[in-house]
Amino acid sequence: MFDELRPHLAELRKRLGISVAVIFVMFFVCFSFWEPILAWMIAPLNGVLPEGSHVIFTKVQEPFFTALKVSFFTAFIFSLPILFWQFWLFVSPGLYDEEKRLVLPFVFFATFMFLAGAAFCYFIVVPIGFNFLINFGSQLFTALPSIGEYVGFFTKLLFGFGLAFELPVITFFFAKLGLVDDAALISFFRYAIIIIFAVSALLTPPDVLTQFLMAGPLVILYGLSIIVARVVNPAKKEDEEKENTELKEIEEKE
Repeated sequence: MFDELRPHLAELRKRLGISVAVIFVMFFVCFSFWEPILAWMIAPLNGVLPEGSHVIFTKVQEPFFTALKVSFFTAFIFSLPILFWQFWLFVSPGLYDEEKRLVLPFVFFATFMFLAGAAFCYFIVVPIGFNFLINFGSQLFTALPSIGEYVGFFTKLLFGFGLAFELPVITFFFAKLGLVDDAALISFFRYAIIIIFAVSALLTPPDVLTQFLMAGPLVILYGLSIIVARVVNPAKKEDEEKENTELKEIEEKE
């Protein structure tokens, strides 16, 4: 069995090596511009800070490690097309020839959806969420957010939203492989809602407003994923009837 896995492991090592090398090169490029990038990152925070408040650092090494975090995260974002391309090259040997031709649409839409999720987070979620968190109790406290904690929290949010917006792309990929269809997604909808809100609670600040700002788009994206699966791999009529029968039985038991 190990001999059979060896070529796949070698291919995986090759794709991971190329991906790491690309991120490594982009890191040094981004590190040269970490100050304007950081200014872009903290712009939403500065927009909601009350008068007299400003961003600080509390540890001697905090500015340097913050610059590293900013550079690495930016390098990851700029490397996304190459990362998705390497992922597709890794799985392509198991695909049909017509499916292998989808590499460019896959790379484009995967990158686009990640950036769309990050943009939604930056322009909508971060200003609304941080405005609530920063100004809550501002009459009693003075906001002096730490730059290191903010950057860590900010990058976690952007990454979470970017990853969440990949749902239709992932659905397309699984549907193309025949692993999922629209009937299966419809029957799983009630459980998906629970998972969506649980994930939103983990990836967003501990306030209901921000959680709904993530959960709402995810529910819409799940609906879009059902449409994608219906176009790519529609369920057979007998499968749909079986799913509907099972749903009715579950509802009657409840």
